[in-house]
Amino acid sequence: MLLAVLALSLFLAISFFLFRLQRRNLTLGQLVLVGLLCGAVFGTLLQLVFPSQSAGLDLVLEWISVVGGAYVSLLRMLVIPLVLVTMIAAVLRLDDAAALGRIGVLIISLLVGTTMVAALIGVGVTLAFDLSADGLVAGAVEMERLQVLETRLAEVSDLSLPQLLVSFIPTNIFYDLTGARSNSIIAVVVFGILFGLASLFVVRDNPETGKSIRNGVDAAQAVVMQLVRMIMALTPYGILALMTTVVARSSAADILSLLNFVIASYVAIAVMFAVHALILKTGGVNLADYARKVWPVLSFAFVTRSSAATIPLSIKTQIDELQVPVPVANMAASFGATIGQNGCAGIYPAMLAVMVAPTMGINPLDPGFIVSLIGIVGISSFGIAGVGGGATYAALVVLPALGMPVTLVALLISIEPLIDMARTALNVNGSITAGMVTTRVLRH
Repeated sequence: MLLAVLALSLFLAISFFLFRLQRRNLTLGQLVLVGLLCGAVFGTLLQLVFPSQSAGLDLVLEWISVVGGAYVSLLRMLVIPLVLVTMIAAVLRLDDAAALGRIGVLIISLLVGTTMVAALIGVGVTLAFDLSADGLVAGAVEMERLQVLETRLAEVSDLSLPQLLVSFIPTNIFYDLTGARSNSIIAVVVFGILFGLASLFVVRDNPETGKSIRNGVDAAQAVVMQLVRMIMALTPYGILALMTTVVARSSAADILSLLNFVIASYVAIAVMFAVHALILKTGGVNLADYARKVWPVLSFAFVTRSSAATIPLSIKTQIDELQVPVPVANMAASFGATIGQNGCAGIYPAMLAVMVAPTMGINPLDPGFIVSLIGIVGISSFGIAGVGGGATYAALVVLPALGMPVTLVALLISIEPLIDMARTALNVNGSITAGMVTTRVLRH
């Protein structure tokens, strides 16, 4: 108990240190980096001081999770009102309503297209590392997880693309405002667009009433954005708590047992980040400046493993730091949380499919297999929920579509969190890249 009290006291001291740095007007990116490093060091210290699976460590992390969990909850609280209000405000400011269609089509095309490129990279890296499903041994945790996955398989793999597209349209907006469905964010975007268009038509038909509508929407947007700024000020403390928990809970044994897959995954993710950089560079973006501005967003995505929770940070950064127009930033961040996730829906299922293929007598180098795999990945990348574990459900769609078993998904479950952090950061960077490219295309 004494160790637990000392550990929590040290956490409070680190938090106070961050507070002092914040008072010195350091940038958010600098504060996030300090919080990330402090969390990594403190989490490692907890691993060294406390025995594995000790009650003392559980107690310390339970209290630390109050900070991390509260911060994530506050950001998730912002997602729906931020998306709804800013989407309505953005449509109201459009002179050409048809521009919304062009923006949406371009963003979705970029998201899905880069996801297919990511799948191809996943195929290449898996072959280069000569990874295979042969020889993997299932432990008790993995077998238990397999039973759960097989239960979920039927409901996930039965989804068709037409059904998925229809599910994006809300049947009860109040239900979707609660975030009850995995597609609720897109449903709210659709409603925000329709509500904004209706408001725009009223403004044109009745300028007097339109003035009241604009004032009301502008006031609501000002309040929501002020709320975003308030909560973003808590980011360094949230990162500190979340990183501490991630490192303290990591199992070196699990990582070492599947080290090749971990390394290969990170190599594939790094290559896809390079593809994003090439796309941005081609569009005339200063990469050093871009990296500095998106660093806090990607750091948060890394430690939370949630594209959806990162939406408020992504939207604000795109608008304020990268000068992306509001409707583009809104759609890119919102769609990117559920459509065309480069890491979760692209790289991961492609790597698993190539690993499983030889065990089923399929040549992973066969062009027909690779084309089929990339096509299925592109289609299945619609509707992958932007929360931790989205890659698992992407694999549950892709593998059965290729006639493959889902066993490998469960066998890799012990190292999922470690890889999922980098995949989520890649997902978010992909959505921001789509927003940047769309902005430049529309301006030319």
